[in-house]
Amino acid sequence: MRFIPTRVHGVVDYLMGLLLIAAPFLLGFATGGAAQWVPIILGVIMLASAIMTNYELGLMHLIPMPLHLTLDLLSGVLLLVSPWLFGFADTVYLPHVILGILEIGASLTTEKQPRNVATSPNRG
Repeated sequence: MRFIPTRVHGVVDYLMGLLLIAAPFLLGFATGGAAQWVPIILGVIMLASAIMTNYELGLMHLIPMPLHLTLDLLSGVLLLVSPWLFGFADTVYLPHVILGILEIGASLTTEKQPRNVATSPNRG
């Protein structure tokens, strides 16, 4: 069931992107390895996709919302499995698992089209 409005999802995108970038430093796993770089890279990608998505908080409106949600799902799965995929689960895994699950959940419960937004040539 999809119940999160795209506007709310947009706010979450920007906040989550910033949190992913900051988490290694805030939570003490900024050691220069994959544990640090996976969330940072995914956070940068999340911010870039938020800027380019065709929803209320997007600036460029290049990525359709269904594609954005698919990218969020894939990003969440990668974040979730990254501690075992890249071999750092023995040092840190909970932030990656928790944020990955939240990202997967948001991707599966967000509406696929913005509410009350007229479709125009620039908005797809």
